[in-house]
Amino acid sequence: MATDVVIVGGGPVGLYLAAALLQEGVSVRIIEQRTERNIHTRAIGIHPPALDALDQVQLAAAMVQEGVPIRTGLAVSGGRTVGSMSFDGVSAAFPFVLALPQHRTEQLLEDRVLALDSGAIVRGVRVTGLHDDGARAAVVVEPSAGGTGPRDLTASYVVAADGAKSRMRQVLGVPVRTKAYPDHYLMGDFADSGHHGQMAVLFLESGGIVESFPLPAGLRRWVVRLGKPAEAADARRLARLVLQRTGILPDVETNTMLSAFSVRSALARRTVAGRALLIGDAAHEISPIGGQGMNLGWMAARALSPLIRQGLAGEPVEEALKEFEARQWRAAVIARRQSEINMMLGRPLPSPFLQLRNLAIGTAASVPALNRWTARRFTMQQPRAPEGHAR
Repeated sequence: MATDVVIVGGGPVGLYLAAALLQEGVSVRIIEQRTERNIHTRAIGIHPPALDALDQVQLAAAMVQEGVPIRTGLAVSGGRTVGSMSFDGVSAAFPFVLALPQHRTEQLLEDRVLALDSGAIVRGVRVTGLHDDGARAAVVVEPSAGGTGPRDLTASYVVAADGAKSRMRQVLGVPVRTKAYPDHYLMGDFADSGHHGQMAVLFLESGGIVESFPLPAGLRRWVVRLGKPAEAADARRLARLVLQRTGILPDVETNTMLSAFSVRSALARRTVAGRALLIGDAAHEISPIGGQGMNLGWMAARALSPLIRQGLAGEPVEEALKEFEARQWRAAVIARRQSEINMMLGRPLPSPFLQLRNLAIGTAASVPALNRWTARRFTMQQPRAPEGHAR
């Protein structure tokens, strides 16, 4: 089977790239090993630059309609408000972070892809090899459990968007630079008690941070930092920890999602390998704390789409792809650094140091220029230097 582009991985990044290419007349096949979508995926935050990208594939409006726009972030410690951050000035079109569960985000993206080409997604197959002769790339695939599909496909470009454990990255022999962190989390979704409306809340407590985000359908996500990896994801333990640190008790009987995870980052040493390209978590795995990974993948896909179209039209794109690779690396390094700051702020501290940290956060939040600068950085906008500071 021949097509212009084969995308390996039918997650949010692969689906977005497919939609961006299909609506420009490029033929695409998405190879997806899973036969069913995972409804317990973790990502919920969609930042303004990603909403701009989603608007280009005619999905931003539908997502905003379904999601919860978070316009304010609140920092609390010991029952007292330490500071607040408004997202009103981060974007003219989307002055908020949108909370929408990843499984619903993927469904909307898939619907858009299938509306453009009903045969674009091939499920139940996995990649076992790749042969690149410099002009075309042949992807060797085999059916996975419960799947049927073609044995091989040929394309002008192959894009690996198959996640942090990328099989395509292994096939290509691309080395990865990994980093582990002493940060472990337990999180789950429960019925929202209505304490904080549509605000995101960070509880900065001596035992470690508790993060809380509103979700559609009257739910709220709770994320608790642990001192060591969780042996199992336990809703009662999560609720008990939230109560101990915040005074709020989530209703265990309403729990709909539960996950325990430890944090690492991974950056692929290269993301352009002949006619094969890596994007999303296959290129850069970033800590989920701060919600940057999925957004970073969308922004990379947005930048890659016109380059692929130029290459298909016969234009030379080698130098442009090298620059794309460099930009993608720089963006991933910045995102990793931001996630490290986010995790550092949430680590346990003895009371005197906790008070100093809270004082610093409150002082920064009280300076409008610093508040705006921080809000832009948190929402993945290019931060402007605060007024009165060196540029």
